[in-house]
Amino acid sequence: MADAARAAILPHFRASSLTAENKLAGGFDPVTVADRGAEQAMRAVLAELRPADGILGEEFGSAPGTSGRTWVLDPIDGTRGFISGTPTWGVLIALADETGPFLGVIDQPYTGERFCGGPETAAMTGPLGERPLQTRATTVLEEAILFTTFPEVGTPEERAAFERVSARAKLTRYGMDCYAYALVAAGQVDLVIEAGLNAYDIQAPIALIQAAGGIVTDWQGNPAHGGGRALAAANAQIHAAALELLHQA
Repeated sequence: MADAARAAILPHFRASSLTAENKLAGGFDPVTVADRGAEQAMRAVLAELRPADGILGEEFGSAPGTSGRTWVLDPIDGTRGFISGTPTWGVLIALADETGPFLGVIDQPYTGERFCGGPETAAMTGPLGERPLQTRATTVLEEAILFTTFPEVGTPEERAAFERVSARAKLTRYGMDCYAYALVAAGQVDLVIEAGLNAYDIQAPIALIQAAGGIVTDWQGNPAHGGGRALAAANAQIHAAALELLHQA
């Protein structure tokens, strides 16, 4: 599926002819022919190889299955970055059962990086070859690197909660979409805090980061695979430190 998505997307990346439609009446949520083509390509693979599995995709919705497993697909997570020419978007693929996602892939077609995590694997391949994934051991916020995609994070209250963590962190960066979660799994980043997510935004990162030794929950410490608010952390200690600040009034 990741190979099929790459083939569908790359001809459109940084192409002068690329246009985007806006899916929101009051805001900007772009979609391109690359988003739709990539999801169609992945669904075609599933129709051939896993016809009994369900599908939840950003562009074409839900298709029920009979196996008890569901593939959760975001063909281009970070379409705003995609249409801007930045290489921080990615293809998200997760496999979930009734307990949540247990297999996750974040694929960056342009850089050739693929991050995979599941019950028996936590590894990436890229220009430098293949290597295992392992989250960082940072335990104190003063040494942490923190990411979020949008500076406003969400509501004013959500932004204030994020800024409590940011004020303690060593470094805060913005705008990475799914690539920030891949960097948590790769041991480069300690925390990602976001709000307003959909299930297809977060399920692949959850499985990937957990396989690499990290933890992903909502801002109350509960499962986050339904979307909403997410706190991704390299380990339980840094997760607990960030969670305490998110909870403060």
